[in-house]
Amino acid sequence: MSNFLTVFQINWHFTPPLSPHFGGLWESTVKLFKHHMIRVVSDLLFTFEELNTFVIEVEAILNSRLITPISNDPNDPAPLTPGHFLIGDSLTSLPEADICSISSNRLSHWQHIQKVRQHFWNRWYKEYLNELNIHHKWTAGKPTVQENAIVLLKEETVPPVQWILGRIIKTYPGADGIIRTVTVKTAKSVKNLALLPIPENYLKNKEP
Repeated sequence: MSNFLTVFQINWHFTPPLSPHFGGLWESTVKLFKHHMIRVVSDLLFTFEELNTFVIEVEAILNSRLITPISNDPNDPAPLTPGHFLIGDSLTSLPEADICSISSNRLSHWQHIQKVRQHFWNRWYKEYLNELNIHHKWTAGKPTVQENAIVLLKEETVPPVQWILGRIIKTYPGADGIIRTVTVKTAKSVKNLALLPIPENYLKNKEP
């Protein structure tokens, strides 16, 4: 693997911990799934097979959204969707009757899943376009992060008075010049450290 990455000059760029906003594209899809699934499924009870089937069909819905413009020329290729990268073609399904208005006690297990999926589709396609707005989180003006600045490390599980104090020792500006990642130096008591069982000669071999 290392030889392959070296030959093709591939560099890994990892997102910093506790920063899901760095994965904007896939995190927005996860948000779509959770947002509508919670409202559609609500207090319904599924078996494992039923829930698995429903989730897979919802995945097909989300992976069928367009990610390239539709051309006016009928001779142009079809617009790309995430499904093209999964199976090499558009995700399609057979036409089916609308059963959203039919009482659940008149439906089979399969039809019940289809009804819930249709409810998901009806909610999703109506709200999806309204959610396609510009994300301003990193475009609005904020105080500039500078090296040697003293900061508090926010932790969701402890009160603010127990947040750790640290100093920014390095900043990493993005291609647009905005700093989104920093290296922070903190102080820790030795009693709070847990040594890993790594041989000393291994560590020496890894030193530059």
